[in-house]
Amino acid sequence: MDVDLRDLELLDTVADTGSLTAAAERLYVSQPALSQRLTRMEERLGVQLFDRQGRRLVPNAAGRRMLLAARQVIAELASATRDVRELRDGRDRRVRFAVQCSTTFQWLPPVIHGFRDRCPDAEVRIETLPGDTLITALLEDRLDVALITKADPEMDRVDLVRLFEDEMVAVVPATHPWAALPHLTARDFDDSRLVLYDLYDQSRVPATPLPLPHGARPGRITTMPVITDLVIEMVAGGQGATVLPGWVAAPYVASHGLALVRIGAEPMTRTWYCATRPGPRPALVQALVDELTTRLGGRLPVSP
Repeated sequence: MDVDLRDLELLDTVADTGSLTAAAERLYVSQPALSQRLTRMEERLGVQLFDRQGRRLVPNAAGRRMLLAARQVIAELASATRDVRELRDGRDRRVRFAVQCSTTFQWLPPVIHGFRDRCPDAEVRIETLPGDTLITALLEDRLDVALITKADPEMDRVDLVRLFEDEMVAVVPATHPWAALPHLTARDFDDSRLVLYDLYDQSRVPATPLPLPHGARPGRITTMPVITDLVIEMVAGGQGATVLPGWVAAPYVASHGLALVRIGAEPMTRTWYCATRPGPRPALVQALVDELTTRLGGRLPVSP
């Protein structure tokens, strides 16, 4: 393997601080030693990971891809360490929870508040996992409850509770030609520029189907980390259109001068489920499922 955990920590810290000097201080190593480690890692990978912009080191495309993996690995190791310590100390009173693709969580605090009313001595731990691994994480006991919507070949191996449906819409600047259309067809997407969450990266195996009408052939797709604010800023800045759930995009329409456009003559909808491991649910898991069903069952988390 071309990288180890220390390399991943280096990537994360340099990206966070923007300089080798600040990163070296945080990691308690000398700046020359850290610079050499970064150089050796880039040599092993055969690519430069950071570009200099003024006085800051900024991850380039290769660096952003490595940084995404680094933060996922670091977060998972930290979570595993906490879990093992709590198991060791007999303090395992938490429910591990993850959501498949949206980073818009205005609906989450009421869910957690309601869960704590039901179970005052327990906690909900939000896990950071790639959206296409949640069912695997459930089956491997790395996760207790997941909110999922995308089809997965292993969906029949978990228990599903249907919650709500939402509509996927195109998001464009209000001045974009699409904004004047009643709806979009597959042909409208031909040669278009799109900015999508990186879970739609078509180089992944298996690749997640694009949220587009059958037969659409976009000209260029730029994938970004699953950070809604970042994708919205790219769209508002004229870097392309995106496709998001209507309830996720709606809060940005007025503030960023955007328009939401229906995809297809009929709404492009999807169904969200609460997923758990098969069989009887532990009391804490059932309490969170009940709270999710109460708060989200049959209605959108945030009204457009």
